[in-house]
Amino acid sequence: MKRRDFSSACLAWPASGLALLAVQHAHALSLDDLSAGDLSKGLKTALEKGATVAVSLLGRPDGFLGNPKVRIPLPGYLEDGAKMLRMIGQGSRIDELVTAMNRAAEQAVPAGKDLLVNAVRSMSVVDARGILTGGDTSVTRFFADKTRAPLTQRFLPVVTSATVKVKLAEKYNQLAGKAAGFGLVKQEDANIQRYVTGKSLDGLYLMIGEEERKIRQDPVGSGSAILQKVFGALR
Repeated sequence: MKRRDFSSACLAWPASGLALLAVQHAHALSLDDLSAGDLSKGLKTALEKGATVAVSLLGRPDGFLGNPKVRIPLPGYLEDGAKMLRMIGQGSRIDELVTAMNRAAEQAVPAGKDLLVNAVRSMSVVDARGILTGGDTSVTRFFADKTRAPLTQRFLPVVTSATVKVKLAEKYNQLAGKAAGFGLVKQEDANIQRYVTGKSLDGLYLMIGEEERKIRQDPVGSGSAILQKVFGALR
């Protein structure tokens, strides 16, 4: 190859070649090669992004009701009883209650965004390494440990306000309370407001975990250099 042609080729190559090498280098790294700062920064970036996206997806009309992964049903025994009510023409009342439960969750979720983000930003390096190596449920465990109690306190009034307007909600609590006494319903499910609050949090953590897994599976597609570096080291 002539010198001029060779030089031209070298100038053209970096646009794609250097990018490819950077990705290959990231994939060649292991967790042991990453600094504590990069490890922490990469995971914080991923989880903050995941939390923000999850809140956006769930905290809107049909965020829960229209998503079969997180849609909140009546709990076990009462779901079976609802089938009987539908058979005698009471289906619309059941639908009203289930819709109200899911709408309550959709209204509550945005109120938790700042707590989720603060939990991520205060994460320790030990937390970060544990999440990266802890398997598919590690993100859910982290957020549940750090935020479930305060989010419960924040969500409960919103859920209560949204469900109190539904007449069947009061009857649910009466029926579920009796059913819990016979062991047919879990004690924590015997109050519709607490049940919906718990399911709202379960759905929120599930969606955050799903967003984090997307980044794990395709760190290059995230468009973030630090995410490519950290999650590329896991591949």
